Amino acid sequence: TSFIGAGAYEHHIPAAVWEVTSRGEFLTAYTPYQAEASQGTLQLLYEYQTMMASLMGLDVSNASLYEGATALAEAILMAVRANRRNTSHRIVIPQSVHPYYREVVKTIVSQLKIEIIELPFHPDTGQCDISSIASDFTALVIPQPNFFGQLEEVDALTDWAHEKNALVIGVVNPLAMSLIKPPGQWGKNGADIACGEGQPLGVPMASGGPYYGFLCCKKDWVRQLPGRIVGRTVDKDGKQGFVLTLQAREQHIRRAKATSNICTNQGLLVTASTIYMSLLGPMGLRQVALASHQNLRWLKDKIENLSGVKVLFSGTFFHEMVLQFSYSVTDIIEEMDKQQIAAGLSLEHFYPKLKNTLLVCVTETKSLEDLEQYVDCLQKTLAKFAESPFKKISGE
Repeated sequence: TSFIGAGAYEHHIPAAVWEVTSRGEFLTAYTPYQAEASQGTLQLLYEYQTMMASLMGLDVSNASLYEGATALAEAILMAVRANRRNTSHRIVIPQSVHPYYREVVKTIVSQLKIEIIELPFHPDTGQCDISSIASDFTALVIPQPNFFGQLEEVDALTDWAHEKNALVIGVVNPLAMSLIKPPGQWGKNGADIACGEGQPLGVPMASGGPYYGFLCCKKDWVRQLPGRIVGRTVDKDGKQGFVLTLQAREQHIRRAKATSNICTNQGLLVTASTIYMSLLGPMGLRQVALASHQNLRWLKDKIENLSGVKVLFSGTFFHEMVLQFSYSVTDIIEEMDKQQIAAGLSLEHFYPKLKNTLLVCVTETKSLEDLEQYVDCLQKTLAKFAESPFKKISGE
C-alpha cells in the first residue's frame, strides 16, 4: 500500500475511461495533420481544451505538452517572450516547487540567458517567503499546492508580482482546482499562465509514465502559447468542423520563429483525461478532491497523538503533508516496508535541512482499513525505536 505522492497520484479510474480510450479509433490515431480525416480526434482535443480552460479559470488551453516539468519550462519561456515591460529575464521559482521540475527548468533555460532566482520557504509554514526578493523580475512561479502539500497565499503573491510588472505562472494540481480557487481567479487580475501535470485526471500509475503536461493562459498571450490549439468552425455548407487553429512549432513554421521545439502533445493520455472529466463532471472531480483531503485529515489527527513524530508545517494543506521524526526516517521507511507499506518520500535528499522528514500522500483510494493499518504500523515502529537508544537522533 503506497502513501507516496510527490507529483504522481493514485486515483480511482472508472473502467469506461480506458475501455473507450483503447478503441482503435483513439489508440492508433497519431496526430491530426489532415483535418478532414481527423474530425473525431480534433473534436476530442477541442473538448479537452474547453474543460482545462474552465478548470483553470483561464481563456485558452493548448492540446497538451510532453509532461508537467517541461510544461513549466515552456510556461517560463512563454512568459519571457510575452512580458515586454520587463526585460530582466529573471524568473522567481520557489524552492517549494517540485525538485524535478526545477531541475528540468534549469536544464532547458540555462543556455538562454534566463536567470533563475530560487525563493526560500518559511520554516514554520512551508510557504513562499518573498522577503528575500529585492530585484525586479519577469515572472513569478506559484505552486498550488506546493511540493509539501501546503496551500500558498496565491492572492497576495499574484498581486505582489503584478505590482512589479511581472507575469504570474501557476503550477497546479488540476484535481485540486476543482475544489479551491483556480489560477484565473487569483488576486485582482488572475494568474497569466497555468501549467502542471495532467496525470491525476484518469492516467494510471505506470512505473514513471507516460504522463502529459497542460498549459493554459489568458487570451492576451495566446500568440506565445506553444503547442497546438484546436478550434471549431463551419464549412461552406454551414456544418460544424474542427481544425488546428494554431500550431507554432518547428514542423510548421521556420525554426527560428517556433515557440517550442519540444511541444509534443500526448494525444492518448489526453483522450483518457477528457473521458475521465466527462464521466465525473465538476461535482465528481470535487468529490474526489474532498475525499482525498478528508482521508489525509483523518490520518493527520491520528498521527498527532503519537510520540516521536510531528506534523512539520502549520497552515492549510491538500492531500499531502510533511511529518518529522525523532528517529531515522530511513529506518522507519525500511521497517514499514516490511509490513508492505510504502510510508512516504524522504525529503532529506532534496532538502538537506529537512532531516528525518517524510512526505505522506493520501487519496480517495485509501480505505479506512488502509489508514488504520498505517497508523498501527507507524505506532509499533516508533515504539520499537523508542526502546532502542541507538535509534534516537540526539538534539533533533
